[in-house]
Amino acid sequence: MGNSEPVGDRSPPASPSGRIARWVQAGRPRTLLLAVAPVLAGVMLAVADSGQLAFFTALGTLLAAAGIQVGTNLHNDAVDFERGTDTADRLGPPRASAQGWFTPAQVRRAAHAAFLASFVLGLLLVLRGGLPILLLGLTAIAAGYAYTSGPRPIAYGPLGETFVLAFFGIAAVAGTYYLQTLSLSAGAITLGIALGMPAAAVLTVNNYRDFDTDRVAGRRTLCHVLGRPAARYLYAGMLLLPVVLILFGGLPGFSWPVLLALPLAWSLIRSLFSGTQGTALNPVLGKTAQYQVWLVLLYGIGLLMSALVNALFGHG
Repeated sequence: MGNSEPVGDRSPPASPSGRIARWVQAGRPRTLLLAVAPVLAGVMLAVADSGQLAFFTALGTLLAAAGIQVGTNLHNDAVDFERGTDTADRLGPPRASAQGWFTPAQVRRAAHAAFLASFVLGLLLVLRGGLPILLLGLTAIAAGYAYTSGPRPIAYGPLGETFVLAFFGIAAVAGTYYLQTLSLSAGAITLGIALGMPAAAVLTVNNYRDFDTDRVAGRRTLCHVLGRPAARYLYAGMLLLPVVLILFGGLPGFSWPVLLALPLAWSLIRSLFSGTQGTALNPVLGKTAQYQVWLVLLYGIGLLMSALVNALFGHG
């Protein structure tokens, strides 16, 4: 997603030596949690509501989402290098094209292959979900290309967070829920918004970190529109509001376990407000993505606890 490397608490890793290892890193495997976590949340919610699991549909959804994420990462890698955005001043982890591991053309072809694999998987999902899933899948792939391509790339303007909220939150959770149940619910939309916010916060802290270099490269992200002080408050809201939505959004099961994620949220917010900048924000960026995963895991624990209580003591 963008120039971010969402998951990981260290500075940029050493460059891998083998060709396969370099391709793996080029795909930014640590970003896959942002694609997988909301899909898992959609499956959990669907099972809680329907009592049934379409296992192979869930597996196909996970793989298709991961493929779109990898394709977006690779396409972003090639295009940002060609636009001159990825330079020696880059504060994030190394990129395949900029490091000379592969040519931009090779990276772009790999992106096409990842998108094609997701498209093929998506056709199988269409057999279950019909036209809505076809439209959603095509839109997601088109958005993956548009993120850094075209006359007005999403990543170069102030709508990046909106894009992430829509696709890594609402579409991922609600689309997964629909594939499982062939219906939609207000809870699926609510949970999608809740999980899309910390995903968008990953982009916010990424752009906050790259504020100066992005401005030189011609980007005008939401951080530039708001300014750094207001961006800090936006970031805080995107970490705290998900807890409120999960607690009071009418979702099934016990939602209170998500309160256990608040200390991490407070620590991250405090880091940003304390003036942390530059490469020192890389751990904050990684832990922000982990925060989304913790919300999914903690809500999943609440669902399991609720199911166990109901099994032992009934619904009365």
